[in-house]
Amino acid sequence: MRFKLIVAFVEDMQSADLIQVAREAGATGVTLINNARGEGLEPKKTFFGLNLDIQRDVLLFVVEEHLARNVLESLAARGEFDETPGTGIALQLDVEDVVGVAHQIESLTSRAEDQL
Repeated sequence: MRFKLIVAFVEDMQSADLIQVAREAGATGVTLINNARGEGLEPKKTFFGLNLDIQRDVLLFVVEEHLARNVLESLAARGEFDETPGTGIALQLDVEDVVGVAHQIESLTSRAEDQL
């Protein structure tokens, strides 16, 4: 079985909603890293030297390759990544090898077969 890694950088207020959307689209789990920072086209605003950043989370999904595009598109649609600047980004990477998902293989296999 082959996998993709989907990495999403999102506002912390959206994390729970986007995790649910990803699960509905085929993701079987997530690793959440909070307190990330980033900057887009526009520099960050400051107020007397204090950053006015919105807290960001990093969501990591290891997804079976046939389900990955659907998960990625679902995250982008719900997060409005293309419609609203600064809401977040998501990307997909090939995974060479993965361990620790043996308990999820059965579920992943049936979901992938249903999608095909």
